[in-house]
Amino acid sequence: MKQRDIFIAFFRSSMLGYGGGPTTIPLVQKEVVERFKWMNNEEFGDVLAIANTLPGPIATKMAGYIGFRIGGVPGMLNAIFATILPTIILMVILLNTLIQFKDLKWVQGMTKAVVPVVAVMLTVLTWEFVQSSVKGLKWFFTTLHILVALVLIEFFGIHPGIVIIALLVIAVVKPAKTSEKRAKQKGLSI
Repeated sequence: MKQRDIFIAFFRSSMLGYGGGPTTIPLVQKEVVERFKWMNNEEFGDVLAIANTLPGPIATKMAGYIGFRIGGVPGMLNAIFATILPTIILMVILLNTLIQFKDLKWVQGMTKAVVPVVAVMLTVLTWEFVQSSVKGLKWFFTTLHILVALVLIEFFGIHPGIVIIALLVIAVVKPAKTSEKRAKQKGLSI
């Protein structure tokens, strides 16, 4: 039953994710967090952040990790297969069809009409991540992180993976300093 659910979740996400990996992220989140409840939004955000730092297509990286976490090695292979199967099917069937009719206005309109829908899906997912961040960091630090990441990525051209790795390093180092300060404060107050 679990392997079937893994296959359905990733097949459905990949099949409906028209436009590539980024369009499947909100769909995977819907399946993994909301429908099957295999993880919460925070855990999903962590998986997404780490997947963004690694090379290769994001959909298969996420499928591999989440599938492994839910169903071990068979779950990993199942999730990856479910993620790439729709692409294989659609590449063979639809691409041949779309190439034959690419000059028709309805085909051009269809490809242009998908862009705003994907933008809305990514905006909703972003808002959910912002709300999740606010719970742990509060508004000031969440806004500060967003602005610093935006400036580094857009204006300085730093790769998002490097920004994510830097934030992960800061997150690992910072709690140690905070706990050291607390220990010193407790020691001084005694």
